[in-house]
Amino acid sequence: MNAAHACAPVASPVLGSTPRLERLKNLPRRPGQASFFFIDAHFRSEAVKVLPGEYFVFDEDIAIMTTLGSCIAACLWDREKRIGGMNHFMLPEGGGAADGGRYGSYAMELLINEMIKRGATRSTMEAKVFGGGAVISGMNTINVGERNTTFVLDYLRTERIAVVSKDVMDIYPRKVCFLPASGKAMVKRLASTNTGMLLAQERAASRAAAPVASSGGSVDLF
Repeated sequence: MNAAHACAPVASPVLGSTPRLERLKNLPRRPGQASFFFIDAHFRSEAVKVLPGEYFVFDEDIAIMTTLGSCIAACLWDREKRIGGMNHFMLPEGGGAADGGRYGSYAMELLINEMIKRGATRSTMEAKVFGGGAVISGMNTINVGERNTTFVLDYLRTERIAVVSKDVMDIYPRKVCFLPASGKAMVKRLASTNTGMLLAQERAASRAAAPVASSGGSVDLF
């Protein structure tokens, strides 16, 4: 893992817009597509935030952002068409269209299908995977993060989509930034005490999960 950017405090969205963000805000949205567009203060860049159950695919380098605990974000990139996207799911399997991509099997279908609609092909896709952390004390026995990680890696292997890098499991929440035109991904491991915004997500995942009996590639830190 290459530390190409020094770690910095997590920046909050700032007020402001651009013509491109206004255009994106006004486009019709499919179910599950992310719709929170903003200017990211840290990167000084146009950005979109992917919330649990959402995904976003684009062919220009807007910053696709999310924050993860035990959830997983899969970032897919077509290295020939230079199209990329990210999803954010909470649990491995279950649900369907009504759950808006909160379950991994449906979330991966949403992301791959949207990539293909935009001209990508499975044979030229590659993946970067983030999340699956055991970030809330006392939830380790449920193994939500481990189950999510195992699911997404198995899914991508079955689909023959190469995982070129990953930063998964351990105890850390993560903030992820993905640039879909270049395929560049950056991750910031957050302090394990900085879990306020993730607590509701983790508890929801733990209630839905039933108990059942790390990293590599080139990902930049920021």
